[in-house]
Amino acid sequence: MSLRSVATCPRSLRRFFSTSGFGFPPRPAAPQPREEAEPSTNLFVSGLSKRTTTEKLREAFSPFGEVIHARVVTDHVTGYSKGFGFVRYAKIEDAAKGIEGMHGKFLDGWVIFAEYARPRPQPPSPQNSGYAN
Repeated sequence: MSLRSVATCPRSLRRFFSTSGFGFPPRPAAPQPREEAEPSTNLFVSGLSKRTTTEKLREAFSPFGEVIHARVVTDHVTGYSKGFGFVRYAKIEDAAKGIEGMHGKFLDGWVIFAEYARPRPQPPSPQNSGYAN
């Protein structure tokens, strides 16, 4: 195809004949491996069924140690589980047993995953909010 015929083709097709690198979308960055969280008494549990309740989560993790707190995060409108929750044990050793005992196991017909919870990231400082004082 000659340059003359490219110049006469519709504008939407010109990018197919372009030799510049601007016609191609950028390649997505390779996913960064997530680093392991520090061992703590707080566990993050994912892969929960929408029907899983806080009571069922507590019952499932209680054979591995004293559960101080269990919570399934729910949707405010439907009341169903968002698919994840948290379990807090009295001792770090119990939390390790909880991960070992429940990671990859079934709860309410779904395979769940347990890992140490990561701390929340720090909120941005108020000085960078963009508002004038």
